[in-house]
Order: sequence, then structure tokens, then C-alpha cells
Amino acid sequence: MTTRILMVDDEPDAQELFRQNFRREIRKGVYSFDFALSGEAALELLRSGEPPEVVLVLSDINMPGMSGIELLAEIRRCWPEVGVFMITAYGDRATESRARSLGAERFLTKPVDFARLKQDLEQATGDGA
Repeated sequence: MTTRILMVDDEPDAQELFRQNFRREIRKGVYSFDFALSGEAALELLRSGEPPEVVLVLSDINMPGMSGIELLAEIRRCWPEVGVFMITAYGDRATESRARSLGAERFLTKPVDFARLKQDLEQATGDGA
């Protein structure tokens, strides 16, 4: 079964970066990715399926409009079963502590270590490439 992941980042380049780094897993059907350029767009996508078909959300923290932290809080409130990994270019302890207190499973810093992310995803979802 394919694990559906939602990547939320206001930088359009992030989409191509994730597609390239997960091309083998996408081709094998291990993961499929949806992309949203904002927290608001991510919530719209999550609301489009009840329960949401997304199993895991990878979200940037610093975005215009709704921040990743606000998105995390809303996901926890509405869909506590959906896993959330937070990604930031500014890995300070206070932000990490806040994200973890709200229920983020992982806290990653940019540039993303894709080998480590793949291991974390495998642990979180039980999938293997």
C-alpha cells in the first residue's frame, strides 16, 4: 500500500527537491506526495477526505500566513492520527520545544538530510523502499 504524504512549504523549489530525492520510492509505490504552498492550502487538502487520506505531513515552520506551528496545532485538533514532521531553516530550541509539545513526531533542519528523513519515514509509517 502506498503511504500518502503531504509536503507543505511556501518555496515551490521544495516540491522538485522532494520529487527528485524520493523518485525511487515514488516509482515503486512506497510513497506518494501531495504538495501545498501554504498552511491554508494544506488544511483544504486534508479536509477533502474524511478521514484524510494523508498519513503524514511534512511542514515547513516559517511560512507567510499560517505558520507551520499553527498548522500543526490545527492538524492535532482535527486529525490526531495524522503524523507530522516539522522542517525549519532556523532550528532553535524554543521552536523545537513548541513543535514537540504540540505533537510533532520529528523536527528537521534545512538542508534536509534525505537519508535520515527516509529512515524516519520508514520508522513512522512502517514502509520500506
